Amino acid sequence: MELHYNIFIKGKVQGVRYRATAQAKAHELNLTGFIRNLIDGTVYVEAEGEQENLSKFIDWCYLGSPRAKVSEVNSEEGELKNFRTFEVRK
Repeated sequence: MELHYNIFIKGKVQGVRYRATAQAKAHELNLTGFIRNLIDGTVYVEAEGEQENLSKFIDWCYLGSPRAKVSEVNSEEGELKNFRTFEVRK
């Protein structure tokens, strides 16, 4: 069964290729959705897929890209939106 999660990542996560690296990880895990930077320095993700793959992705969010320094990850289940791809948004 597919699920939807809203994920907020805080720390040094902008300007360190976090979004591009997360997109590659999402593709590897067959997830759909999007990732974008927020004005407050947080990165926001909406991701959909199988529970096991979403759990792996959320675990990965704590690591992020090699130059990232993640301080906090918050996730909550949301309403399924049936995304077709996983994209980086501005």
